[in-house]
Amino acid sequence: MRILMVHNRYQQRGGEDAVFEAESALLRTYGHDVHTLEFTNDSIDAQMSTMSKLKLAADTVWSRDGAKKVADTAEAFGAEVVHFHNTLPLVSPAAYAACQQRGISVVQTLHNFRLLCPGVNFFRDGKACEDCLGKPAPVPGIVHGCYRESRAQTAVVATMITAHRMRRTWQRDVDMFIALSEFSRSKFIKGGLPASKLVVKPNFTEAPAPSPAVERSGFFSVGRLSAEKGIPTLLSAWDRDSASMPLRIAGDGPFGDMVQDAASRRPAIQTLGRIDRDGVMREMRAATALVFTSECYENFPVSIVEAYACGLPVIAPDHGAMSELIQHGRNGLHFEVGNADDLHEKVQWAATHPEEMEQMSRRARATYDALYTPTRNHEFMMDIYDQAISRQSADIWEPVAAGVD
Repeated sequence: MRILMVHNRYQQRGGEDAVFEAESALLRTYGHDVHTLEFTNDSIDAQMSTMSKLKLAADTVWSRDGAKKVADTAEAFGAEVVHFHNTLPLVSPAAYAACQQRGISVVQTLHNFRLLCPGVNFFRDGKACEDCLGKPAPVPGIVHGCYRESRAQTAVVATMITAHRMRRTWQRDVDMFIALSEFSRSKFIKGGLPASKLVVKPNFTEAPAPSPAVERSGFFSVGRLSAEKGIPTLLSAWDRDSASMPLRIAGDGPFGDMVQDAASRRPAIQTLGRIDRDGVMREMRAATALVFTSECYENFPVSIVEAYACGLPVIAPDHGAMSELIQHGRNGLHFEVGNADDLHEKVQWAATHPEEMEQMSRRARATYDALYTPTRNHEFMMDIYDQAISRQSADIWEPVAAGVD
């Protein structure tokens, strides 16, 4: 199959970039002809002129240049499918229509909740927020400045969302949407995306190379050090008898100083800073459990799949996508979101029940083998692409009203 993969990179590398690269490489491994087209936000200057800012705002809603570049590239390449990852701000949803006009099927992976929430992750003021979900226009997001803490920038994203709802872009110009979990699929349906075009395909990861067995001990946390990732909850849990529960924290972010301060006062906590994937895998093979404390819904945390690939159980909130990714008592444990006492209790249980944790370790690896291998993911992708190619999207019209399935 001939596939064009399109992605607008952020200025700081993130999970979406990694998934884009991994899926492109996976398709090539299976013999598909894959061409990648990348846009980068490095070209956006914070000090740009007012006119340039206005053009960028307009392009976020409808970029003629981005759409033409995508469609011309797809046509010249002979793409059967154009698979979009991120389109904000340089590509824009205009590229969907341009591809459809040339008879090329369109697939969009929904890495985050931007089509429903200007702030991307349904998180505000330290807790989950659905104020914009199902609204004809995401006005609450503008009022609170949910995108980059700026009402002006949030208004641009909100305009994009509203304009394409009114135009019915999601109904007319996208053949298949990929949601990363059943939880996120349900939110997108509630937000008005057509259920018949929404399928679930999780992320995947390569299994780590075989290595000598090591005795598991302590706990590991990896990710962005920020409020929505539950860092205060994590550190608060280690205020309680923390000396008996070693914790290694990898990552960086705005709460980095808070983590460093905690480590300076608590011998059980060790900070690793930002480490590469090989380093993450080494830590996961040596830990008792991954402690994942995110307080936003999350769409599909790759670190959970990486943990399963290493046979590592996960302790995470019973919240958002984590509710379905982790089976309590089988491949991990749930705790109440934001509840440091409950987290502490679950960590202590894990530390004092090695036989049960060993059983969870085996089940964690079995979960990976059943659902999250490259082979399984390729099967998912081929089925989705086949559906996109066979679908006559222009003939499908579904209500946009929230809650309609």
